[in-house]
Amino acid sequence: MSRIAQAFKVPGRVALIGYVTVGYPSLKATLKAVTVLEESGCDMVELGIPFSDPLADGVTIQRASHQALEAGVTPTVCLETAAQLRQQVSLPLLFMTYYNPVLRFGLESFCRASAQAGVDGLIVPDLPPEEGQALEEASSAEGLDLVYLLAPNSTPERIALVARHSRGFIYLVSLTGVTGSRESLPAGLGDFVARVRRCASQPLCIGFGVASPEQTKRLASVADGVIVGSRLIQLLEEDSSLKSLRGFVASLCQALDRG
Repeated sequence: MSRIAQAFKVPGRVALIGYVTVGYPSLKATLKAVTVLEESGCDMVELGIPFSDPLADGVTIQRASHQALEAGVTPTVCLETAAQLRQQVSLPLLFMTYYNPVLRFGLESFCRASAQAGVDGLIVPDLPPEEGQALEEASSAEGLDLVYLLAPNSTPERIALVARHSRGFIYLVSLTGVTGSRESLPAGLGDFVARVRRCASQPLCIGFGVASPEQTKRLASVADGVIVGSRLIQLLEEDSSLKSLRGFVASLCQALDRG
């Protein structure tokens, strides 16, 4: 059983998934932050590979990605960082990336290098399942879970397609648009999750816009996992000691009834 599958096996536990951009605000900070996320209660971490045209990301992650690129962070550097992290943490690690860097690296080569670095899965927001066969085969051959995304406006046909092809879990986008902290989440998320759950047996995890314990608690009532990204990046910017990051994640865990 993969580390990702194991993370969903604790009865009654909703997974908390954090996101960081590799190399932002520095590689040293990334290594420290992921350790803090695990110590504070995160069940998985997404490692964002910086990309020049991150279409699914809002201003916060776009800025982090741009600065990491300016500092020379490449997919190879991300692989090296993941390998270092695997020596420090035991939680599942997933690369959040766009398709072009993977294609340029070489699908088989990237998947092989990711598995060797200790990465457990891939999330590729701009890869539709209709065009994912090659990466599905390359990732499966290396034991990596390829996670697909669904949005609230996904058709029944698209939901059924993702349910057939996504591995590890399905990433449910809470709204149509880009990532970023928001004061409130849209109504109808429960109905969206229910539509997907009728077709899918995989765990369902909700991300985009999650920024508070209150939102986390609401999502935990309908989902199997909650994904938090932009707010974590903001805390990394605001407090280099990572005390604020640690405290925020602890508050999310409290909202998930972890004491």
